[in-house]
Order: sequence, then C-alpha cells, then structure tokens
Amino acid sequence: MSIRHGLLALLDQGPRYGYQLRTEFEARTGATWPLNVGQVYTTLSRLERDGLVEAAGEDDEGHQFYAVTDAGRAELRNWFDTPVPRTNPPRDELAIKLAMAVTVPGVDVSAVVQGQRRHSIKALQDYTRLKGRALAGESDPGVTPSESNDLAWLLVLDQLIFQTEAEIRWLDHCETRLAQQAELRQARTAEAARDGAAPAKRGRRLRA
Repeated sequence: MSIRHGLLALLDQGPRYGYQLRTEFEARTGATWPLNVGQVYTTLSRLERDGLVEAAGEDDEGHQFYAVTDAGRAELRNWFDTPVPRTNPPRDELAIKLAMAVTVPGVDVSAVVQGQRRHSIKALQDYTRLKGRALAGESDPGVTPSESNDLAWLLVLDQLIFQTEAEIRWLDHCETRLAQQAELRQARTAEAARDGAAPAKRGRRLRA
C-alpha cells in the first residue's frame, strides 16, 4: 500500500494537517488499511525531505498544515499514469504458509487449508454485508458521507470481495492437488510393494 501517494492525492486537493489526512484516508478506504497519526507524520516528514510537500503554516490551534509542491504533483501524476507492477508481487503470507506446510513433516496441510477456507468465507460474508450497507447508503459513525467517498469505498470493497473469492478458489485448488498427491503416493507405494513381492514369488518357484 502506498501511503506516500495516498497522502499526496489528498494534499493535491488543498493543504491539510496530519489528523485530517488520517481521517480522510480512512474515510475513502473504509478504514480497510487503518493509519495512525505517527505513520502520517513520518510519511509527511519524508515527503517534505524529498521536496514533494512543504509546510503551509499553522491554524489557531497549532495544527501544522502541509501543501503539495509542483514536484509532488508530478510524482502523483506519474503514480496514476503508471500501472502497478506485477513483476515483483508482494509476499503473500498464506502462500508462504502453505508452501512451508507441505515441506514440514507432521503438519496437517489439509487442516491448514480447511481452517483458512472457513476464515476466508467468513471474511467474504463480512465484505458482502458491508457492500450491501454501502449500496443502501449507510455509513459508519464519525465518517462524513459523500458521493466520492462512497464510490471509493465500494471500489475497495469490490477488490476485497474479488480477492477473497479468488483466495477461496485457490484453496479449493490446493485441496484438490493435495488429494491427487496423496493418491499418487499411495499408487507408488502399492506398485513398489508389488515389485518387491514379484521377485520373492519367482524365488519360491525356482526353489520348488
């Protein structure tokens, strides 16, 4: 997740201070990726260091405002214009877990898959319920509703739903592969047993 570019996108609409940025970021993403104020100010400090934002004064309550610079706008436009690369996909903890599970003796891989599927199905139900609320125009307490924020939240929910559906399909596929592997292993064991029994039978016939 690019907090850096998300904050630039918000600042492109006008100067803001840290808590405002945090609130607006979470409003537009439905708090799917919650931020704390420390993350926001750390990111702002780096953006200022890189010349992408600059201090824009304080209000009567002492809030430090930040504004995007021309370089920051150029960086933001480049982010919007450049596809998210898939050449180096992010590490997926579930894929790593299953890859390790099939190589570690004593791990019940089927149980790992089934447990994850139950969790993923529950998550899918939750996302679908949230989407229904969003389509009905319901908003969470403390979040100022707006048409653009509602659309942003729906797009995030759609992505979460599609991603979770794909994860469930992948888990089903993993279970099928595990079953096929088990059948292949049993067939090889049976074949090895038959091959071992055949010389013994021939030996008995020769002695007879």
